[in-house]
Amino acid sequence: MKQRFGRVRAMLTVLVAWGVLAGGGVAGGAPAAAAGTDLRRSGAAPLAPGVAYGEFRMTLPRGTVHGHLLTVDLADPRVTVDLLYPGAVGARSPVSQLAADRRAVGAVNGDFFNITETQHPGVQPTGASVGPAVASGRQLKGAVPDGQRFGPAMPPGATTEDVIGVGYDRRARLDRLALRGAVLTGQGALPLRGLNQYALPVGGVGAYTPQWGPASRVRATCGTDTDRAAPCSTETAEVTVRHGRVTAIGEVPGAGGVAEGTVVLVGREDGARQLRGLRLGEPVHVSSYLAGQGHGRLRCAVGGFPIVRDGAPLAGLDTAAVAVRTSAGIGAGGRVLYLMALDGAPGQTGLTVRELAELMAQLGARDAMDLDGGGSSTLVTGDAYGATVRNHPSGGAERPVPNALGVFSAG
Repeated sequence: MKQRFGRVRAMLTVLVAWGVLAGGGVAGGAPAAAAGTDLRRSGAAPLAPGVAYGEFRMTLPRGTVHGHLLTVDLADPRVTVDLLYPGAVGARSPVSQLAADRRAVGAVNGDFFNITETQHPGVQPTGASVGPAVASGRQLKGAVPDGQRFGPAMPPGATTEDVIGVGYDRRARLDRLALRGAVLTGQGALPLRGLNQYALPVGGVGAYTPQWGPASRVRATCGTDTDRAAPCSTETAEVTVRHGRVTAIGEVPGAGGVAEGTVVLVGREDGARQLRGLRLGEPVHVSSYLAGQGHGRLRCAVGGFPIVRDGAPLAGLDTAAVAVRTSAGIGAGGRVLYLMALDGAPGQTGLTVRELAELMAQLGARDAMDLDGGGSSTLVTGDAYGATVRNHPSGGAERPVPNALGVFSAG
């Protein structure tokens, strides 16, 4: 009976959210839209048990905003959410392909990522995402230093460690995942400062596993903790550990896939000097995990930065730059997940980050994250025949991205 009541309450929250979009609001509730806007629902339909898709339009003084929304009832036992990625951290694929490969009923693009390296001539971008990533319970990567991120300015107090995820308790939440780990050697323990990351902290050592993929590891030693455009370090080292023993030591980070049973360690500055102290054949053990602040483990998680907490936009959000945007929000005590992407068709306007936060709160989100936007913003729905892109990507075609949030329904 309790479980049934939870599902009913969650679906009522979904209906209330769409009622707000329609402009009706709820007795005693907040206004349906901010002053000077006209927010209207233009359609909503069930995709699968526990998952609905709809569209909305919002009129602003500068033009019309067209949005696409997936509403996910996590209280429905037939529904699951997972991180989609192309089999490697340092790789990219269109959201429609990621969704079709896993037969997801819906998906939106995920985290900001290492999209370009114009500041470092000759260094190839990795395509790897900024923040932590967890897929099907597997911890794939840690967060790059704050100064190495791509994307809009974060609000005060936010960090690249911030994520939105769904736990094994089937509740969505905002959390913060910090990397904890060590490289255990015969001479002692070295702190591990990175896991499958396109940028390492100055003086740090990072680990690259088979999940990293074939992308070059040189980018990990470029920039600094506060300046993404700073030159690449001139003091680097790379050590290969296979089945617990050092098998190779070099000075320059390499490329190519990491074999099963192998970990590649990359160091810069002090970290490089520490790695060069290792010897061939020496036993080395690498341990790592992502430590969250919330209760219980996350089954999936993707990076971004928070824009709404406790139903209100955060202070310090950007109010100037207008862009096509993607967001993920949480309602009903973690039992409802909202996945939203704006439309980038010509003639339509986007939102500032502050306006995005206000929109997500109006949709019913008590907490929300800003995900990658611009040409990355993509929302798809799927069926047995593949995935359909519902919005118009602003670049005219889908942009390959490192990850996406995918929704599944067993019904």
